[in-house]
Amino acid sequence: MKVSKEFKIGLAVILSTALLILGVNYLKGNSFFGGDDIYYGHFPTSAGISPSSPVTLNGVEVGKVLAVDLMTPSSYTDPSRRVLIKFSVQTSGLNIARGSGLRIVPGVLSTEMQLEQNFIAEEGYFKVGDTLQGTVSQELTEQIETQLLPVKRKLEDLMTSIDNIVNSISVFWDTSAAYSLDQSLNEVKIAIGRFGNVAYDLEGLIASEKVKLANIFSNVEDITYNFKQTNVELQRAIGNVAEITDSLLTADLKGTINEATLTLKKLNAALEDTSNGKGTIGKLLHDEQLYDELNATAKRLQDLVEDIKVHPERYIHFSVFGGKSKGVPLTKDEEKKLKELLEKQ
Repeated sequence: MKVSKEFKIGLAVILSTALLILGVNYLKGNSFFGGDDIYYGHFPTSAGISPSSPVTLNGVEVGKVLAVDLMTPSSYTDPSRRVLIKFSVQTSGLNIARGSGLRIVPGVLSTEMQLEQNFIAEEGYFKVGDTLQGTVSQELTEQIETQLLPVKRKLEDLMTSIDNIVNSISVFWDTSAAYSLDQSLNEVKIAIGRFGNVAYDLEGLIASEKVKLANIFSNVEDITYNFKQTNVELQRAIGNVAEITDSLLTADLKGTINEATLTLKKLNAALEDTSNGKGTIGKLLHDEQLYDELNATAKRLQDLVEDIKVHPERYIHFSVFGGKSKGVPLTKDEEKKLKELLEKQ
């Protein structure tokens, strides 16, 4: 079958037109053959984003910006909904969970829109054609201003400090300052000369006292040797002290202290009973009648001894011829005890 020339020309025109339409749609951000999911987003400002700008998720491009439109003046009451952006999601099977958001991130070469996906998806997913709420990151000019403004202020302060230093140096190097500097250098020179003389005198002193210094060092060495020898004895003494303390620690000090405490309690109780007139000692201390009777008995005994010394014949009678004896008859033991008592008196 013969194809006419006109048919070929018409077919070429149709194909070219179709390719042109597909290319224009592709440049606008649509897929080459269409079929993308379309969503919308509200923003307070466009931040310089334009159609065909990429839409990314975790740094991976998943769609394109299709249109950027200004909302009607009636919606200006809400500052976060002044710009409406239409975008597509070209990745197949990618659903946007509710709670997700959009963020426009201005850049140096291009501006992109990031999809902040909520991967938990507890509230379900957005339907195709729904509108998401978006935010805008700090614009590039604001970022640059934020970073460079502190540096600019520091540079201004640095320049002011440098100007002050230069002015101070200029004032310092006038005629009077130079004269003062010459005077100061001259005084420094004199001081260095004096230090040299002192060093020379010190060298001579050391040379003359070298022998004494040697003796001093020798004495110091002997002292350190004696300290070293004494160190052994000190260690022995410390060891003995340690043994004594160990013995004290192992001794039953607690039991001894408890027994001493118990004994003191008993002694205090006995002294308290004595002071209250209890017991034999207490009665002896508090019975005045017994004290008086003992004194009277001692006095009568003393009178008896004195009377025996003066008149022994009243109590002891010796008969030479076997006559009757007068007085109280005594045995030999009783006579012996009576004589010892008289001798003691």
